[in-house]
Amino acid sequence: MKANKGKTSLWNSRSAGSATVENPDDGDACREAALRLLDAAPRSSGALRDRLIGKGYAEHTVDGVIDRLIAVHLINDLDYAQSVVRICANRMMGRRGTMMELARKGVDHALATQVADEAERNGVFEEAAWELGRRVAHKTEGLERQVRQRRFWSAGGRKGHNPATLREVAEALLV
Repeated sequence: MKANKGKTSLWNSRSAGSATVENPDDGDACREAALRLLDAAPRSSGALRDRLIGKGYAEHTVDGVIDRLIAVHLINDLDYAQSVVRICANRMMGRRGTMMELARKGVDHALATQVADEAERNGVFEEAAWELGRRVAHKTEGLERQVRQRRFWSAGGRKGHNPATLREVAEALLV
């Protein structure tokens, strides 16, 4: 597949979030843009706010639209954050990695901490570390112990797991 060097298509210029808004105070247009963004993918209120402001809408207009979308339950940051945690757990990520993903997706830090704390209390991150350990152990079967552990620790570190949990998993599975 060849890259289009130097060519900007209409699709790319629209999706880049270029500020082409005729009236930054137009609440109806802002609402329509917000609904199109939400139709494409679920988003946190913070991420939606950033995208709409990036398109050129005024902050007060964006805040009004987001408040209304929250009131009619089209945006729910708690549900969104919990779904991100589930996705991260399925990707075998730890707490630190999940917190980074929540921040990247525009979830408020206090809410992200609350949802991560709940997941940690429920053992979500520990189970993700054990699943990662089982997969690495299976993939590295027959290799030297040192190599197996190095690969596991690298994967666990990249995914943001707690070192104490990684140590426990490594001692149990990678002997």
